[in-house]
Amino acid sequence: MKTLRLFIGALMIMGNWGCSNKSEADLLIRNAVIYSVDSQFSKQTGMVIRDGKILELGADAQLLEKYQTKEVLDAGGQFIYPGFIDAHCHFYRYGLGLQTADLVGTTSWQSILDTLVKFSSNVPEGWLIGRGWDQNDWPAQNFPTNEDLNRLFPERPVLLSRIDGHAAIANDRALELAGIKAGDRLTGGTIEVKNGRLTGILIDNAIDLVSSKIPAPTAIQMKEALQDAQRNCFAMGLTTVDDCGLDYTEVEFIDSLQKSGDLKMRVYAMLSDAKRNYDYILPKGIIKTPFLNVRSFKVYADGALGSRGACLLHDYADDPGNKGFLLSNPEHFDSVAALLANSPFQMNTHAIGDSGNRTILKIYAKHLEGQSDRRWRIEHAQVVNPDDFVLFGAHGIIPSVQPTHATSDMYWAGKRVGAEREKGAYAFKQLMDQNGWIPLGTDFPVEDISPFKTFFAAVARQDANGYPEGGYQPENALSREQALRGMTIWAAKSNFEESEKGSLEPGKLADFILLDRDLLTAPKDSLLSTRVLGTWVGGQKVF
Repeated sequence: MKTLRLFIGALMIMGNWGCSNKSEADLLIRNAVIYSVDSQFSKQTGMVIRDGKILELGADAQLLEKYQTKEVLDAGGQFIYPGFIDAHCHFYRYGLGLQTADLVGTTSWQSILDTLVKFSSNVPEGWLIGRGWDQNDWPAQNFPTNEDLNRLFPERPVLLSRIDGHAAIANDRALELAGIKAGDRLTGGTIEVKNGRLTGILIDNAIDLVSSKIPAPTAIQMKEALQDAQRNCFAMGLTTVDDCGLDYTEVEFIDSLQKSGDLKMRVYAMLSDAKRNYDYILPKGIIKTPFLNVRSFKVYADGALGSRGACLLHDYADDPGNKGFLLSNPEHFDSVAALLANSPFQMNTHAIGDSGNRTILKIYAKHLEGQSDRRWRIEHAQVVNPDDFVLFGAHGIIPSVQPTHATSDMYWAGKRVGAEREKGAYAFKQLMDQNGWIPLGTDFPVEDISPFKTFFAAVARQDANGYPEGGYQPENALSREQALRGMTIWAAKSNFEESEKGSLEPGKLADFILLDRDLLTAPKDSLLSTRVLGTWVGGQKVF
């Protein structure tokens, strides 16, 4: 009997010893097609995660023998990628916009009025705010005037922003509250007047005169906005967003929600170009947590092409005598560059027109002399003169582009700039070749939030209907691998985050997504139908 007990005890010890030979982990994924997006662009079938980070990738059968995990996920042969990173968006403003009238896709001024009347019945008090209209989608592609708004809402202030945020229309009540009068002028903006009266149309800096009068959102509204935005982003496979142009108070609020666990989205925050933000952050230095990265400033060189506020070297082809304008004097941009060149912060500047891009490129070049890896960015880099492309590569300046801008603007961009200048517009491949890499984003809510539209526009250069045949300026299409890198590891690199995210490699954050098709091999016409089956942040499933 004693011998039998000893034998059983020995078996138990051997069993425990056998189990202890297996390393412990939290999650093992098997039966997957995993695109690591590492330097070799390698594929694996298994991945192991512990404490929110990737432990190992390899053949799933070998990993199952090596690890004892709390959970095993059978991916069913589906496709895993690094979590998408949107290198240029307006995450918080998008969330706030979900609380206002949605004018995206409206096909006429009358449809906007109908939408507002319906929306106002549900939100009967306070400012009436809406965004998303685009006169280029209407039968008559002229800016509207505000007589109908004045008739429908004589006592209630109304402000409706164009899709790009660089133009808006306000009713007379809103203009009155802002103290705007016919004949008022300002730098970097236009207050439109016809026949001696205000039309309500405001371009670029003029919008701020009215929007500054809108009451600030409450803490509850801010939290709801951020959580609404997060929910939609996770559903699209986004795990990091570059939020372009925040006030430091908004960044502090985001940080508080992340630390309390109410916000799980990772945010790379660009602070707005304002003295209070410089005074706040420069003495502190870069702010970096597992979920927040504050190391850059968003500066605006010019406006948008659609509203003819982009600053061009020569007149608009469809508006002789108008070259657009810079939103500040060149001396301001130079002073910001001088300030940030002596700090660890990036300067990320919105530049659309060829004159706006040239102005900023030359200022960057002046201050980046000898500083080879500052990763200062030009956001959009939309229309670039042929002589200026070389400045990106010569000074390590990063073009941060949004592929869907090309397929949204292609119907009218040639009218704005003419055929010759259009050759240097939306030139993503030419821009990528300057440094050998390029980050991609959406600019949502200016464009749709979907990263699959980003991917499709980058590789196909077509709209959802397959127009135009062969693609818009197909010589500037990216390969599928380049597009995927632009949405993952290159986007991370533009944020100085490539050592922690953007690819699936041991030691990196376990931010990944499960898709229902292979972006690298699926038929092109099926890419826009891609579904996100799951999204994980730090190894935790969030969608």
